Amino acid sequence: MNLTFSPTTHSDADLLVSIRIAAMRESLERLGRFDAQRARERFLASFEPALCRFIEIDHVRAGFYLIRPYSDHWLLDHLYILPEHQARGIGSAVLRKIIADADSQRMPVRLGALRGSESNRFYQQHGFEQTDEAEWDIYYTRQPDSAKS
Repeated sequence: MNLTFSPTTHSDADLLVSIRIAAMRESLERLGRFDAQRARERFLASFEPALCRFIEIDHVRAGFYLIRPYSDHWLLDHLYILPEHQARGIGSAVLRKIIADADSQRMPVRLGALRGSESNRFYQQHGFEQTDEAEWDIYYTRQPDSAKS
């Protein structure tokens, strides 16, 4: 698997929204919360192309991620793999890269996952521990390896 990452621009916003909707649709429908317009508006309200990267497998766009760096942690705000590319190890490979980069900077990684989504198990398998929860989301943190005892 040839995994690469490429920058995004404002002109990619519609494509990124369609990837997000495709990746989340099943989980949101299961909760009765699917609303394509709301998903679009929520993403566009905080989209920063400089922080976002396409995930490409053998030159095919399979998804994207967006990391917001803060002084005391990184927020993995988005990580979406298109359904036709899921369950092939792509998300794990991307997450291992993000974790390695964060560990090298001694930064915890925080994220939120939709309650009832398979992503909760995925993140727990990669060392994320639940820190909080809300009505629709569960929040996780992974401390850098250098900070773990």
